[in-house]
Amino acid sequence: MESNIYHIPALYRESIEGLSIKPSGVYIDATFGGGGHSRGILEQLGEEGKLYGFDRDMDAICNKPDSCQFTFVHSDFRYLSNFLHYYGEDGVDGILADLGVSFHHFDSAERGFSFRSDAPLDMRMNRNGGKTAADIVADYSKEELEGMFRSYTDLKRPGQIATSIVKAREASPITTTFGLVEAVKGSISPKSEKKDLAQVFQALRIEVNGEMGSLRGLLEQSLKVLKPGGRLAIITYHSIEDRMVKNFMRSGNVEGKVEQDIYGRVETPWKVITRSPIVPTKEEVERNPRSRSAKLRIAEKI
Repeated sequence: MESNIYHIPALYRESIEGLSIKPSGVYIDATFGGGGHSRGILEQLGEEGKLYGFDRDMDAICNKPDSCQFTFVHSDFRYLSNFLHYYGEDGVDGILADLGVSFHHFDSAERGFSFRSDAPLDMRMNRNGGKTAADIVADYSKEELEGMFRSYTDLKRPGQIATSIVKAREASPITTTFGLVEAVKGSISPKSEKKDLAQVFQALRIEVNGEMGSLRGLLEQSLKVLKPGGRLAIITYHSIEDRMVKNFMRSGNVEGKVEQDIYGRVETPWKVITRSPIVPTKEEVERNPRSRSAKLRIAEKI
């Protein structure tokens, strides 16, 4: 059953407050989606303020606010510095990214993001081109599939799952979500079936959309485009993303390599605002169960 709700933003109040918005500032909502966070930012902007909303899925344009201060950018946020240059911006005062998959993607069965409905195995955020999940399942070697599951999940038997996929596709092409479920069912425990299937689909989605490369690009460009005192607020949903963001905010690089001066003080371009990540309250999780794994980290450029 499809939901009419495009998306409910997680940690809405905390992320908007964390940006410490200036009424005349320039801001980026790197993951526009349903526009919830964007509307919150616009409410705090004065007449001179500007907001750019990025989304690689053209479906999101239907949520575009009716505001002359808002510009919708149909693009992966990894290219944000190019677009800021195009629009004549020499810097921004804040960047917000909610890295979660929108309700719209999970609930639109035909997009192939969920194992709960039978649909073509697609998973592309931008349907204008690129490999689908079916292409990856068909073309990747056993070693490549195993490496993908090891890198992007905590699955206990990534090798067995990869082997099951290769064996199943030799008998018949795996082109649908239910086809993939059937292919891997024998390699996952019935006790953790839903959790494991979610991770199998998560790994494919990350690979299809190059999510880790996009996040690295966003983080590295944030240092170039944020003005001194500008804030970076990132909401993550799994440990791989959170580790990258934590490392970057601590050291200025996603690997977490810390540089020290001659006095042993850590040299970093950031002042970390959130020593520990902000997580949803019990009340928020009750209202929006999909927010339960959200973690918000905020840093200010020095």
